[in-house]
Amino acid sequence: MKINVKLLSALSLLTAAGAATAADAPPAPSLAAVLESSGITATGYVEAGAEYISTIPSYRVFDVEHSAFSLHQAALNLGYQPKEGFGAFVNITMGNDAQLIHSAGSNVLGSDGSSFDVTQAFVQYAGGPVTVIAGKYVTLAGAEVINSTADTNFSRSLLFGFAIPFGHTGVRATIAASDMLSFIVGLNNGWDQVRDLNTQKTAEVGVVFTTKPFVLAAQGYFGSEPTAVGDGQRQLLDVVATFNATDSLSFVLNFDVGKQEDVAPGKDAKWTGLAGYVNFAASEMFRLSGRAEYFDDKDGYRLGTGTGQKVKEGTLTFAVMPSKSAEVRFEVRYDKSDKENFVEPDGTATDKQYSVGVGALYKF
Repeated sequence: MKINVKLLSALSLLTAAGAATAADAPPAPSLAAVLESSGITATGYVEAGAEYISTIPSYRVFDVEHSAFSLHQAALNLGYQPKEGFGAFVNITMGNDAQLIHSAGSNVLGSDGSSFDVTQAFVQYAGGPVTVIAGKYVTLAGAEVINSTADTNFSRSLLFGFAIPFGHTGVRATIAASDMLSFIVGLNNGWDQVRDLNTQKTAEVGVVFTTKPFVLAAQGYFGSEPTAVGDGQRQLLDVVATFNATDSLSFVLNFDVGKQEDVAPGKDAKWTGLAGYVNFAASEMFRLSGRAEYFDDKDGYRLGTGTGQKVKEGTLTFAVMPSKSAEVRFEVRYDKSDKENFVEPDGTATDKQYSVGVGALYKF
């Protein structure tokens, strides 16, 4: 068989050229880079944990198992939010916590108790100092939020669970009067309602004052909410003060006072709460957070007991951050009530409970 030397040489040259071209070609852009160049942000996180609570869990928000491993949250955020013009934001939450935060009147998967919740979904318009959003969004109130990565403790506070709402469906405008001062006004369906459960709306107002070491945020909610005997006016005043003493040390104080009228014929319900936080970052890898709070459910309305109760709790959380994306939180917590409303696993009533827990977070 005769071999065409010239043809083989040509094929060798073409193969070598192709290999060189492939080696010299720039790598294909990642999905994150493509989204970023389009102005779209895509972020998320996963939180799982394990906890032991000495009693049948009472007055807890997301940590509601006596002794169990839990997938608390798996969240995905997609947003296109330019500084000028129209945009949108969507926040999906999955996991055990999704069963507890969904709003009333929702037809989406999650309203039946499944582990899925459309936590936020809104369109926005930004023009100059004004930003307007319309849709479903989280509340202004509280020092803590649903997003685990923005909190410093593994468990949530009494105030987060019982003094304030989780979210709203409506319209909200934020006006930046200056670099230091912002005003917020809005109108929504009420506390944790996608579809309005009555014909009246709830107004929200807020003001945020910011300096380099100090941030003060005050917000109020005023509207009619359904009760066992019809509708009654509900008011909430929430104040959060943050003092950043150093880059490593911060203090937070959260105060709430609320009132619900007509919870029963001729009867109103009131509640007040105070929570304090100390956060200390020993290094980029280690952090310590302490929380102490007091919640006075004067008429047993928010805690659902029907009788007045005062509850205190103290929490200490030690966090280890092996990377910027990963965090492990170790926590001990002690709750004490002036009533024997906690229940031991054997059915014995007690006025206290304690818990130990560990949570793992990964952000992407």
